[in-house]
Amino acid sequence: MADIKAVVRVEHPDIVLTKTVAHDRSSTVESVSEAGTDPTSGKFFYHIASADLDRFEDGLRNDDTVGEFERVTETGDETAIYTFEYTDEAKVVSPVISAANGVTLDMENDGSAWMLTVWMPDRTDLVHLWDYAQRNDIGIELLRVNEYASLGKTEAGLTDSQREALLVAFDAGYFEEPRSATLSDVAAELDISQPAASGLLRRGIRRLVASSLLDPERE
Repeated sequence: MADIKAVVRVEHPDIVLTKTVAHDRSSTVESVSEAGTDPTSGKFFYHIASADLDRFEDGLRNDDTVGEFERVTETGDETAIYTFEYTDEAKVVSPVISAANGVTLDMENDGSAWMLTVWMPDRTDLVHLWDYAQRNDIGIELLRVNEYASLGKTEAGLTDSQREALLVAFDAGYFEEPRSATLSDVAAELDISQPAASGLLRRGIRRLVASSLLDPERE
């Protein structure tokens, strides 16, 4: 048996928060893995970045997959950590992953679908996620899988999605002076929206700076 780390794309309008992100296209959603994702706790923590958090909350109020929500703390200019409670209308894949003894390492929205980075004790355990998706008409695609993956994140604390976005942007010339690629070019290469690409690059650069330049106490 070999443990794996896989990146899976899932898409359905009733996956929790999908309608909210559709309402606020400027928003990016990332799970707060440090807070835990125990599906029995009833509350889930997410880091939200948006051009207008009030607009994001308007989306939450009209999203039938979300019950109670709270803006726990603001972490920057139009960024905040929220807690959400899900309704019975929500399709949630994290309990399926937990039931298969897996762990959700990272969860990010690309504007219409969710990119899940999951750890599983064995590749065959992914079948539970596929069975759930088929029973609930959820679109699902395996983007990549690493055998013998360690339970954790990539170098400098980057998620797989952030690392890929930074490498694509670098190869495309996004960081050159003058730039030989635009944010639109990077987003197209990643097959995600421009706001989602911007969020991945911004958070990836922040983590690189924090891990490389800041002393441990300040970080």
